[in-house]
Amino acid sequence: MQKNVQLAKKTLEKGDLVIFPTETVYGLGGDSTNQRAIKKIYNLKKRPLTNPIICHFKNVEHVNQNFKISKIDSLLINLFWPGALTLILQKKLSSIISPLVSNNSDLVGCRIPNHPIAIELLNNVNFPIAAPSANIATKISSTHFSHISDNLKKNSFILKSGSSSLGLESTVIQTFNNKIEILRLGSITIEELIKKIPDIKIEIRNKNSALSPGNQFKHYSPNHPIRLNVKEVRNDECLLNFGKNNLNSKIFEYNLSVKGDLREASKNFFNYLYLIDKLECKGIAIAPIPDYDLGRTINDRLVRASY
Repeated sequence: MQKNVQLAKKTLEKGDLVIFPTETVYGLGGDSTNQRAIKKIYNLKKRPLTNPIICHFKNVEHVNQNFKISKIDSLLINLFWPGALTLILQKKLSSIISPLVSNNSDLVGCRIPNHPIAIELLNNVNFPIAAPSANIATKISSTHFSHISDNLKKNSFILKSGSSSLGLESTVIQTFNNKIEILRLGSITIEELIKKIPDIKIEIRNKNSALSPGNQFKHYSPNHPIRLNVKEVRNDECLLNFGKNNLNSKIFEYNLSVKGDLREASKNFFNYLYLIDKLECKGIAIAPIPDYDLGRTINDRLVRASY
């Protein structure tokens, strides 16, 4: 792997792109200080420039070189980094990160991933890596190498690994003096945040924020149409099930978690949605999923996928 990481490093330094795994989803990465590389990401993904890109860092010191970190930011960093938390931070005037990363805003999503290959790659380059998920804009996020489109693979250097350990994207947060706002629901839930920081007010504001990726009305979408919270499955539909119930498909079904475990369901979610979308059917029926903890994040993705 070290040889491939060195090749990936050279690819990034030339302004080209690298597909690499993280604990959340696979990323399509480029040098965050290179405007040409950032344009390549947007063009290859067919992503609108108004949809910002998260920057990935090797350590907190590297973040501090580029961004202002508040007291609440530091608290969250100590609790959740490395990991599936993205913080919206304000650029310092000295930062050389491309303004294209955040649609010319000085507020940028930043995180330190918790995956050995991602960490090794970041430790071998001298710049943060801008990396959205390795998928075509609005389509299903890639949690396994097999999910990634041929066009993305053909135009990138690839660091290959297995399935993502979490299966849902990072939680995006913006902090203020006396509260934090969740701009994108993700792998770190509001319940987990409340448990760890009970004295800080937390609000969910994941509706069309220009500061966070993943907030478009249409996102995470399969090619087949989907129906949510079904009470019955039509004859021409496949079923994405959850838990034990009386639902069944005459064609095929995947069950996110037979035992009703939301953590297991979140890990399986994008993979099963990808696999079921490959089947011959007219649509995908989605079983009801509890709207709390990671179920709230899954339901957020499903609502956008069904738009």
